[in-house]
Amino acid sequence: MKKPLLIGLLTVFATAAYADSYFVTVAGLGGEAEFEQRFEDWAKQLDKIYRADPTAKVDTLSGAQATKVNVEAKLRALASTKPDDQVVVTLIGHGTFDDRDYKLALPGPDISATELGQLLDKIPARQLIVDMTTSSGGAIPILEKPKRVVIAATKTGTEKSSVVIFPRYWIEALLDPASDTDKNDSISALEAFKYAQAKVEKFFTTENRLATEHAVIEDAGKGEGVKDPGADNGEGLNAARFVLVHLGTSAAVAKDPAKQKLVKHLEDLDAELDQLKYEKASIDPADYRKRLQQLMIDRAQTQEELDK
Repeated sequence: MKKPLLIGLLTVFATAAYADSYFVTVAGLGGEAEFEQRFEDWAKQLDKIYRADPTAKVDTLSGAQATKVNVEAKLRALASTKPDDQVVVTLIGHGTFDDRDYKLALPGPDISATELGQLLDKIPARQLIVDMTTSSGGAIPILEKPKRVVIAATKTGTEKSSVVIFPRYWIEALLDPASDTDKNDSISALEAFKYAQAKVEKFFTTENRLATEHAVIEDAGKGEGVKDPGADNGEGLNAARFVLVHLGTSAAVAKDPAKQKLVKHLEDLDAELDQLKYEKASIDPADYRKRLQQLMIDRAQTQEELDK
């Protein structure tokens, strides 16, 4: 790498604050002992996955601790986050929808999507909401907001069963390197969504059962969630930028304070590449090639620094 460019990169990294990641997982009521245990186990698995990164801030509420008061307190505390930080809120359990609002069943008073939305609106950080409950599709029109990623296990509020299976495969997605389809040693929200969605579809096909859940994603603040995000519908871009898990050498590097800023810059470059691909159809071909080449050069140089 040329020395002047390296000095310039390091100057940028030195002045940029490394973003923090916050994870709040809520496992609500199950109604039956079997479901209660299953929801709590899923929450524990997610807690373990997220805590593998020592820099992550992780809060998990389940059982008697998963009250509305405690959920509200955890979300209010995130009002002090920075715009570059990321917040992941995961809901597990039974949800209901009355044609007006969605609610997550909790010990004591339930919490509604409207109430969740009001709390989330006060959080400056980038947000990913993973609602893995029955009737979760009913929360999307309430929680949607430009640049906020909302994933629901069901496509509507009326699609429901005794328990959804999407959480099982979402957790599997965060553990399976096969989720990393772009091979950049990290798993994004979009990659995890596509993995889990495909697994759910395969489950119902293999079991020869009528599908009772259809996972959808919404991250453009447009309205209904979609099954197949892409450039044609403008969905999925923000989810692709949301890194949930680092793998292999990337995981070790992400834990190294001296290289965290390089990791962040690499993720930003990947986000710019995704943005460019989404805009390809509306960009002059020569300009597209020029921008793509510059981003690829910058990415290669940053990766070279990480590999040292």
